Amino acid sequence: MYKISELAEKVGLSRTALLYYEKLKLITGRRLENGYRVYSELDLQRVRLIQQLHLGGLTLKECKVCLESKIDKALVKQRLKALDEEIEQKQQSRILLAAIVGEGDLKSWHERLDKLAPDAHLDWLKTQGFSDKEALQLKWLSKDMNDHDVYMQDFMKVFQTLERWGPGSEDDTKHALSLIPTSPSSILEIGCGKGLATNVLAKFSQAQITAIDNEQPALDRLAKRFEEKGLSARLELCCTNMADLPYSNESFDLIWSEGSAYIIGIEKALMLWKPILKKQGYLMMSDLVWKTNSPSEVSTEFWSHEYPDIQTVQTRIKQIEKAGYQVIANFPQSKGAWLNYYGPLRERLNELESEMVNSTAFKDMKNEINICTEFADEFGYHMFILAKI
Repeated sequence: MYKISELAEKVGLSRTALLYYEKLKLITGRRLENGYRVYSELDLQRVRLIQQLHLGGLTLKECKVCLESKIDKALVKQRLKALDEEIEQKQQSRILLAAIVGEGDLKSWHERLDKLAPDAHLDWLKTQGFSDKEALQLKWLSKDMNDHDVYMQDFMKVFQTLERWGPGSEDDTKHALSLIPTSPSSILEIGCGKGLATNVLAKFSQAQITAIDNEQPALDRLAKRFEEKGLSARLELCCTNMADLPYSNESFDLIWSEGSAYIIGIEKALMLWKPILKKQGYLMMSDLVWKTNSPSEVSTEFWSHEYPDIQTVQTRIKQIEKAGYQVIANFPQSKGAWLNYYGPLRERLNELESEMVNSTAFKDMKNEINICTEFADEFGYHMFILAKI
């Protein structure tokens, strides 16, 4: 026989827990003449059996049923399913926590979070010590905050010698500018890069141009380009975040954005940039769109990671009109604009392959070239000329 304190010590439970067991009639104690409650060897073994059943996820009341009748297999299967789901959830939790401390891949987690809560994701990255620029680069390029520095170092090594950082051509820029109904006197170019489009805007307009980018080396190259042409007086440069522009309302006749609005999201860009356009102002932006309503599985899979918000032209136009703009013209970017970017990029990667073959950034760029060459008929950039309503 065991006193309640002795039984509690043997099974590792508290006196209160054993009294609750007795209340549920899982065990049966009896009181001696001296007032002590005692329990039998069978009570001890029943508690140990209950503990094993309890470890399987059964409640104490369900354990009682199992002790008094045949096991309800349907109930056990239900508990087994719940346990499997809990194990899967905890495994995912472990994978995430391990990745955060550098013991795994964070890419899929960053991609999933960016789809569910893009603004909160960016804010959280900043609280982890990343600047506005780094947070955006992490979102679109490295997608892993543990390897971000190495990834960006390799990425910039590839691009530092390239003039174009995205698809484009002088003819496309010139044509888009010709579709603006009035001659602008002030242009804000957002995401100017090294200034290839900026040069066209200066050549075919008399406007004062403000060019912004978050890469200072690119702005330095642009400044040198305009200095060589004697156009520095018409250019103002600003290294800033396109989501937080330091300009007052109705500052510009024309906003120009070739292949950059996607960085903060097309719909967000339409909303944020509209106030700084003058009442009769215009916005030209280009964006990657589907050319087909039934893209291949390969293309769909690729862009689901690289640009989840890719849309058809028709969908983009609906979003544009909803944001308070009128589409006055639109046209697909030329094949030459595509080749102007991917041709030199391929050559640059071939040049660096021997020394960068193990680089994640290098592999990502190589894969992008293969996809964007083989399936170029399924997607491409589209130019939209918009009037502020």
